Amino acid sequence: MPTMTQHEAGTVCWVDLMAWDREKAQAFYGELFGWTFEVGTEETGYYTMARQKGHDVAALMQRSKDAPFPPMWNLYFSVEDVDRALARVKELGGRELMAPMDVMDAGRMAFCQDPTGVSFGLWQPKQFPGAGLVSEPGSTAWHEVMTPEDVKSRDFFCALFGLTAEKIPDESMQYWILKRHGKEVGGVMKAPADMPPHCMSTFSVKNTDEAAATVARLGGKVLMAPMDSPYGRVAVVADPGGASFGIMTLAQPM
Repeated sequence: MPTMTQHEAGTVCWVDLMAWDREKAQAFYGELFGWTFEVGTEETGYYTMARQKGHDVAALMQRSKDAPFPPMWNLYFSVEDVDRALARVKELGGRELMAPMDVMDAGRMAFCQDPTGVSFGLWQPKQFPGAGLVSEPGSTAWHEVMTPEDVKSRDFFCALFGLTAEKIPDESMQYWILKRHGKEVGGVMKAPADMPPHCMSTFSVKNTDEAAATVARLGGKVLMAPMDSPYGRVAVVADPGGASFGIMTLAQPM
């Protein structure tokens, strides 16, 4: 079981959902992934921790009704110093969306955007390092950036986090594997010109076809039907609020 007590700086450490309805999201994801939940206090905005086998794997929060963005999954990169990392974001042509702030004794965070419009978070861990379980059913297995300006985004993330990029040989798509110290940590994909730039996280499941059918049964949508890939059988789906994410039966542990 790939349990985690810390995440290397420059890699994704956490994901949370800006939910269309937090309580309905709990019911949906609880049945889909088998998650249990701990609802936070009013002080935390009822930030709800999702757990798998006793480990924190994600969180849910209520999206404001007047938010200028739709329901979505956010991802956060672990950094040694949020303020320094945010300054580097700006140097590289990105922009600040939310100024650095302390989250009690858990850590320090900021939210920003790359030069192509992809939004992501920065997390400086203190008491909370991030996900305690990865690449197991019901936890995240992969993260990728999808943007029409893939090369610009690739160069930004490589410069920001000290990553390298390797293009996959498939000529039918433009996809870059991001690596840190030789280990695959994420990807950047060229998206259609009419697709808004965004990040997408993929969750491990025991059976992709069954999970996709469950998504549809629970009121979500299957955006890309299950298909085989070198990494496993994968599909892209959306929850009833429209937040998209991937599901994958891993061919081998990542």
